[in-house]
Amino acid sequence: MLIDFSSRPPHPDFSPPAPHLQNYRRVYQGSEERSAASDAAQGLDGWLETYDRLGARHVVLKARDLTTTFGFKIPNEAVAAFIRDHGPRYIGFAGVDPWQDDAVAQFDHAVTVLGLRGLNLQCFELKLAPDDPRLFPLYEKAIELNVPVNIHCGINFSTQTPMSVGKPEYLDNVMVRYPELRAIASPPGWPWVQELIGVAWRHPNLYIGVLAVRPKLLAKPHSGYEPLLQYGRTVLKNKIVFGSAFPMMPVETALAEVRALELGDEVERLWLHDNAARFLGLPEGPA
Repeated sequence: MLIDFSSRPPHPDFSPPAPHLQNYRRVYQGSEERSAASDAAQGLDGWLETYDRLGARHVVLKARDLTTTFGFKIPNEAVAAFIRDHGPRYIGFAGVDPWQDDAVAQFDHAVTVLGLRGLNLQCFELKLAPDDPRLFPLYEKAIELNVPVNIHCGINFSTQTPMSVGKPEYLDNVMVRYPELRAIASPPGWPWVQELIGVAWRHPNLYIGVLAVRPKLLAKPHSGYEPLLQYGRTVLKNKIVFGSAFPMMPVETALAEVRALELGDEVERLWLHDNAARFLGLPEGPA
């Protein structure tokens, strides 16, 4: 079974202009060129067929609202409409602009009316550290609604926001304040991978998303990711969640690289399905 925690369909509603991310295109040029040649990139039908072929149980789609900071938005309504059109395989996370006074109300509406199942906070795009008090009401609402929160962690390549907002220590502050919050740090914290391991080890409800990084780097000497593989096989094996990050990387390439890590059947199933199911609050078995 497979749950892909991060994928973006090739659909106009999910691809508004994003000048603030142009440096990402430079950094991920090689991976994105491979993605462009993959089956999933051959229009929406190809993307949908890829997940049919893989037998994916769920694919997580994330809204983003950066109206105040960058004038960029993937609306909650667009994510909800996509799910209505294409079925329960797809799970949506809300995106709200915490600089707006009605952010909490928008989040509540996205969950209770639109049927989205979590909150997406790309903090570097919001120009806020994860422990900024402006985000506290959103964490409190997530706890009230019993839905998880995705929080960007690690380096960002925007160059319009300091990379320091991605330090895992800020997540530690959040989890100390809100221990009952279900949160995931993704991508997995580079260049502060060991720090993120410590934070996740400390807090039972904090998971780590292996996405927007080639999984093969976890086994590559001197990459900085090696401790994640070591701990992810052992004390953190119940905390690691897979995401392809398509179109940054071809879905099947990311999946094959996880399987090439030779995690063993139990740990591979945890990484590719069971941990995400638990994090999302789903039944452990197939739908």
